[in-house]
Amino acid sequence: MEELLEDFRVYVGRPDVWARNEDGAGAGAGERRTPLPAGPGFQEPAKELALRIGRALVRACPPDWAELKAEFALTVDTEYVEVSVFDGGWATIEPPPAVLGLVRKQREISAELDEGPWWRLTLELDDIGELTVSYDYGQEPFPEGQLFEPWAYRRDMETYPRPGLPVWLAAYITHGDRQRRTPRQAAVAARADRRAKRWPTLSWNDFPDFPQMWARWAVISAAFVAAESEWGPRIRPGLGWFESSRRAGSTLYPLPGGRAVLSGGLWEDPRLDAVYNDGAEAPDLYAGAPDWVTDLVLNPRAATGLLSYCYWWDAGRWYRGESPSAEDLSTTVPGTWTADTTAGIVAGLLTGSGQPTEEQRELASELVSAAQAGVVTRETLVSVFGDEGFDIDGALYQLSLADLVVTVPTRMHEDDAIARVRQYVLALGNTSGYSASELVADRFSIGWRVYVPVPRGEISIGRAIFYIADDGVLVHSSSSVAPSQFIADFEKQFQERQQAKY
Repeated sequence: MEELLEDFRVYVGRPDVWARNEDGAGAGAGERRTPLPAGPGFQEPAKELALRIGRALVRACPPDWAELKAEFALTVDTEYVEVSVFDGGWATIEPPPAVLGLVRKQREISAELDEGPWWRLTLELDDIGELTVSYDYGQEPFPEGQLFEPWAYRRDMETYPRPGLPVWLAAYITHGDRQRRTPRQAAVAARADRRAKRWPTLSWNDFPDFPQMWARWAVISAAFVAAESEWGPRIRPGLGWFESSRRAGSTLYPLPGGRAVLSGGLWEDPRLDAVYNDGAEAPDLYAGAPDWVTDLVLNPRAATGLLSYCYWWDAGRWYRGESPSAEDLSTTVPGTWTADTTAGIVAGLLTGSGQPTEEQRELASELVSAAQAGVVTRETLVSVFGDEGFDIDGALYQLSLADLVVTVPTRMHEDDAIARVRQYVLALGNTSGYSASELVADRFSIGWRVYVPVPRGEISIGRAIFYIADDGVLVHSSSSVAPSQFIADFEKQFQERQQAKY
């Protein structure tokens, strides 16, 4: 063990510059990562302190340890420390008290590097003597639990001034809720815009019309779910959601009255970089916006000051304030630009990495057309994806959340009709002179007439009769109403319900 402590092989890098496998995918779970060697700017005192930290941690490990990982997040006033050891299973250990002092000293020395002091330091050790040191300067958002309050970073920058910060961190520290828009703020701003005759910009040829965009968004969501992919957009109750692998994303909220709000953000948005790092004036994304464009229908980035754009659909047109045009926002939305674009994505998912056939492209186009008409059925999906190998139920649910599915009622079985009526009669609690066990059913065009037959030789006036349609609608009537007339009205109501779904 003492020899190991004296013979660490030290590697220095950053989390975003690890060497990659030949396929470009990067090292996966369980693979040993090959760290890059230290660059010429690495300071020997910082390296020596990293060795001292490693040796102190090794002395705290159990005898049979195999791997160790230590994570430190620091500012001048705050700290986070977690040390985990693997000896057959991962467990957290308490580091020696002296370690935090060494880590703080190492950060002070690392401040001499070109990029300044790190925000997070990760050390990984193994039992063959390799020590990997990683500096994190915030190019990616910090892990949960390792992000401090904004004041901690502001205080740190008073001690260690920096020429700039990653946009997400600069916004976190200084956004000051400038992109929030409560209903009260929205109403006040909308009235002020009207008084000043300040109108939004009419958006020409930026995004597809909302109804088509919504349908295509839902189709792509359904296709990714059918393929059981963790990627791709999703339809959630009341909204469309999308986050790309490039950390760009958006939300699309349908609203009553044929209105909608589309908003989202670009990763490392240059306009926001200028606002938060160079003091540029922030664009007014809500210039001329109506009072219904509020926090409730804005992408969550607005709460952290990272919203890049906001569009709203009103009276059959897209509008925007001081938002960029769609050509700069292509990475933030799924492929809804044209019906062919969407169909191409679906067809590609059918084949994996292969080239889709002409037939697959045609089937995908038919699915897009059905969604845009709001008449998708389960059979539509099966015709595209088949009934094996894809999650048809999950895909259908995505489209149903988008209200694009037509459910054709199947013929209700006689036993089911009687059981439903029996349950209803018993729930009424007043079955005097009426035996629910004697119910019978007569079929008519779209449902069943359920009743208790009158005993031979008896006459009954006002006896209960129940009508239940194939879509489950049950109506309580009586023998005083002519069945022929009641059924005619009942059939008409059934047809109206089905047509309303289109």
